[in-house]
Amino acid sequence: MEKTIYRKNAGKKRGYPLLTLSAVLLFGFTAVNLVCPKRSLLELENRKAAALPAFRVQDMLDGSWQAGLGRWMQDQIALRDVWVNTQRAVDETLFAKVEENGILLGKEHWMFTKLFTVGDAAQKQLDKNVQAVSDFAAAHPGKVSFLLAPSASVIYPEMLPAGAPMADENAMLDDIFAAVSQNAQVIDLRETFTADKQEYLYFKTDHHWTTHGAYRAYEQFCRQKGLTPFDTAAHEAVTVPDFQGTHYSATRLWNVENDEIVYYPLPNRMTIFSIVGEAQYEPQTTETLINTEKFAARDKYAAFLDGNNGYSEIEGNGKGSILVVKDSYANSFVPYLTANYKKIGVVDFRNFKYGLDSTIEREGYDEVLILYNFQTFINDANLIYITRPTTIQ
Repeated sequence: MEKTIYRKNAGKKRGYPLLTLSAVLLFGFTAVNLVCPKRSLLELENRKAAALPAFRVQDMLDGSWQAGLGRWMQDQIALRDVWVNTQRAVDETLFAKVEENGILLGKEHWMFTKLFTVGDAAQKQLDKNVQAVSDFAAAHPGKVSFLLAPSASVIYPEMLPAGAPMADENAMLDDIFAAVSQNAQVIDLRETFTADKQEYLYFKTDHHWTTHGAYRAYEQFCRQKGLTPFDTAAHEAVTVPDFQGTHYSATRLWNVENDEIVYYPLPNRMTIFSIVGEAQYEPQTTETLINTEKFAARDKYAAFLDGNNGYSEIEGNGKGSILVVKDSYANSFVPYLTANYKKIGVVDFRNFKYGLDSTIEREGYDEVLILYNFQTFINDANLIYITRPTTIQ
């Protein structure tokens, strides 16, 4: 006789609660993404969000539209900052990750720009830049000083991740200074910075030096020039807390120690010009040296000199004039020069595409200071403009 087996609830439709829950979560998350405001700026990552690509059949066929749509969706996903922070915390705590997006995660919350090798392209650019600075200084004998700030990793090698195979920056700095010193006065900060390394010279969360590091460099400049330094004791300093710089934006270190920015609210005025031609400038704005509104933004360091403008002029309290050719390291350095010079010109070749001879002649600059940090200097494709010949007769 065939045995009949009876089961409880036989004949009833079986439910799938886990599948139902997953579907609800998926559609709910999709709905949230659709109604959430779309972002044009990812502040914590210090970059613009990917734009929604316009649809074109050709782009769809070659896959570029789908790739662009994927980037847009990744940047617009709800709770993106939470997901990224969680992932980075897991990477660093569970997997002991010591590198993130080209930034090395060092000891005591230090973050360093990764530089293991200098490739052929960077070496060629470095050679061009050294030659351009040397040639420019030779064309202006006795006028040019060259200050190349070392990377934080050179001053604090003990804070690097164990065994990090950093490129030999010291050897490269030796070679650069040897070449440039034939025609310019060189300011080498390594000995001074190493002796003062217990001081707050570099930000831990950013690639710049601090205002105090800039002041130590400025003191070296004054010593070389025989100038009396800006008296910090005679001015009231203002501290801006909770600065998280470009290194933090790249790493999102979960246990970050925020930096602070110190500045001096000087009354000196700065005119930022729009550049309409070679040595032809039209005033755009006149303001103080620190744009304090930018301390409320993500990139607080941009408050110094109001960012990287092509050409600016600053009214100082001293005598004579100086033209500063720079990257952003100079932005926190330049305000100190108001104690020593009557007129300070500032050129940033990212937004200035002419040679300097015509500007030096028309504006009557007595001295020129070229101030860069090492890692910008070796890759800067714009510095070669410094030797572009004048077209003005």
